[in-house]
Amino acid sequence: MKTIKVALIVQNCIAGNFEQNLESTLLFITKATQKGAKIIVFPEMNLTGYVAGPDITNIARPITQDNMVSVFSNLSKKFELTILVGLAEKTPDKKIYASHLVFTPEKSFETYRKIHTAPFEKKYFTPGNKIKIFKSQGLKFGIQLCYDAHFPELSLAMALKEIDVIFIPHASPRGSSQEKHDSWVRHLRARAFDNGVYIAACNQTGDNAKGLFFPGISIFIGPDGNVLYKSIDETEGIHIINIEKTILNEIRSHKMKYFLPYRRKDLFKF
Repeated sequence: MKTIKVALIVQNCIAGNFEQNLESTLLFITKATQKGAKIIVFPEMNLTGYVAGPDITNIARPITQDNMVSVFSNLSKKFELTILVGLAEKTPDKKIYASHLVFTPEKSFETYRKIHTAPFEKKYFTPGNKIKIFKSQGLKFGIQLCYDAHFPELSLAMALKEIDVIFIPHASPRGSSQEKHDSWVRHLRARAFDNGVYIAACNQTGDNAKGLFFPGISIFIGPDGNVLYKSIDETEGIHIINIEKTILNEIRSHKMKYFLPYRRKDLFKF
């Protein structure tokens, strides 16, 4: 079965400078496409930049502003790409969501809104309420944004919908890249191993010009819980990973490596 090549983007995202972030994003798409990527995953809120304070009300923007949708939709269809980009989304009723948009050759776009807002985000962000599953490039996948990944039930709910991979874009500041890696592997390996799915995560990097510094990191974990790729390089970059459906099938056909079918459904609500 074919290999799906994915680009995880580690990007410096300047909070409030949408035009610069968009230009950077488009350049990354061009370069990732040249490397053969069919799915391109950007960090959480890469287009608007990330803050969790009063500045977010000015940084957040409607999804349809500046013809953004058509730019990514046209690229997706022209090059048969699946593009995952993020922003602080401002709705007509003045709510702000941490949102990630999924552009595919098959559709215009779909939206995932972060379900679990971190304690310091709750004053400014409204949580989403839908566990969404996406289909493209022969894969079924879910999206979790940063703090979402700390809740095992969300990964389980996605796995029960027979996803292949969970993409986890982050805007996770503070600490070194090595410290962030050590933090991520504690829970992300468990999400992959327990559910028999791939996990692919990436972070913003560098100074966001609003008082936050992000350690650059990307990580790719197999459905057996083993780390297949990692980068703790602080610089911006494109990190190519390969999702192999045959490996998923091997894990899921092994009774002692795939645990989901043997859950006591009579004891749990889902």
